[in-house]
Amino acid sequence: METIVPYAIWAALILAGLGVLSMGVFSLRNLAYGKVEPLSIAILIIPGVILGILGVVMDTWAQAAMTTLLVMFGLTLLGLLASGIRSLFT
Repeated sequence: METIVPYAIWAALILAGLGVLSMGVFSLRNLAYGKVEPLSIAILIIPGVILGILGVVMDTWAQAAMTTLLVMFGLTLLGLLASGIRSLFT
């Protein structure tokens, strides 16, 4: 049973990578066909860009991932706050 665990982990990582790759390919396809607005694609790319920048700058990728998570939580809170304030004045 111990020998199957590394294979299962690799299989899960490969499947996750293929899923992300296919989402990227199909989002570019939908963008080319005009089914999706470019702004929505750009918003979805923001976490990957932040992770890439922090991964190069920080010591480990684990630190970069956790910092990206915290930055995205902060951006989400700011977005919710801005949406709430905007709805007060409309």
